Amino acid sequence: MTAPVLTFFNNKGGVGKTSLIYHLAWMFARLGRRVVVLDLDPQANLTAAFLDEDRIEALWNTEDAGSTIYQCVSPLAGVADIAPPLLQPMAENLHLLPGDIRLSGFEEALSKEWPDSMGDKNLYRPLRILSAFWQVMQMARHQVQAEILLADIGPNLGAINRSVLLATDYVAIPLGADLFSLQGLSNLGPTLRSWKNLWQKRLGNWEESPEKKHYPDFRLPSGKMQPIGYLCQQHGLLLERPVKAYDKWVQRIPAVYREAVLNEAPVQNLRQEDDPFCLATIRHYRSLVPMAQERRKPIFNLTSADGAIGSHAHAVSDARRDFRILAEKIAERTGLAPAPKP
Repeated sequence: MTAPVLTFFNNKGGVGKTSLIYHLAWMFARLGRRVVVLDLDPQANLTAAFLDEDRIEALWNTEDAGSTIYQCVSPLAGVADIAPPLLQPMAENLHLLPGDIRLSGFEEALSKEWPDSMGDKNLYRPLRILSAFWQVMQMARHQVQAEILLADIGPNLGAINRSVLLATDYVAIPLGADLFSLQGLSNLGPTLRSWKNLWQKRLGNWEESPEKKHYPDFRLPSGKMQPIGYLCQQHGLLLERPVKAYDKWVQRIPAVYREAVLNEAPVQNLRQEDDPFCLATIRHYRSLVPMAQERRKPIFNLTSADGAIGSHAHAVSDARRDFRILAEKIAERTGLAPAPKP
């Protein structure tokens, strides 16, 4: 079975997406899953969570092809082919394909090839470029026999994100409890459906193209992009419940998710905490966050030697439990086999 590609996406930023992916990657690895993390956001914040600046600078300046996602796909701008990724081992079962601020320069090529890929001839090169991220993902999967691939992308509806999402099997949507996240959710659903439909037309044209017989080993992603649910970022707390100022936005999410993302009628009077499409409510761990960032480890790996004592130790334990539950829920919804016993 091919390892699923799961992308976390909302075209509204500031919803804790990168931190979420970082912690989930570590938890999947902790559970014995072989995971590859792909930083496909030109801002490269996920890479900065894993690696210090000196190491990132060395990767960006090296002449070794494939050291970052940009170095994997940039040869396509000329006459060369995709460079195999040089994955960075972060821990047992955990590998990273670093991001690169230069990736934003690949946006123009993707934008140009999108209309060129819709004709009935000369399709191979446009489709090769548009599927570049998927090709890199498959190489990465094969290198380490990954069981799941987690992708981080920026908060926009540009050409880079379109190509990443076409390479995606499943989509999870992090949300804040605010008007802007709801609006982002409303924009995202119709856009995903449009991209999926347009990609299906391109796949159909390729199947009927005489060119196809000249490239028998050339494969393309299906453009599945199946939503598996959303995650809420918790704001201020009052007696373990969202404060009233945010509650009105939280409780609108189930209806908007069904209408915008699933294209279904909303369920009447369904609260967010009872919604099966809500994968989790992500807590704020406050002072544990800078502590974990300084030590470049997930919150749930902090120890007393790191300063996680007293109430902090309890919060570490809570984080470990919460992310394990979330990882197991995601594994179920993406069709992964049961994890090995710890």
